[in-house]
Amino acid sequence: MGRTDELVFDPGALSAAQRDGDACVACHKRWPRPRVRVGCLPSGSGVFACEDCAPALPRPRPAEPGSGAGRPVNGPAPGEAVSYR
Repeated sequence: MGRTDELVFDPGALSAAQRDGDACVACHKRWPRPRVRVGCLPSGSGVFACEDCAPALPRPRPAEPGSGAGRPVNGPAPGEAVSYR
């Protein structure tokens, strides 16, 4: 599985070569084969970029404590009172 601090790429937006790690996710360059892991697919497979493009890709920010990241969107916030009728 992928790491929780990685960007997750939509496989539908990538070519077969990019999904297989044979081409850079940004510029499509195939040679030399991209080596820098910059994210993953929902399946957990790695997504790679060439050394020129890797620094230009965004880095995911860690969730801030108390931001509610990771909780269900339609559920109550932690510590929020819930009334059942």
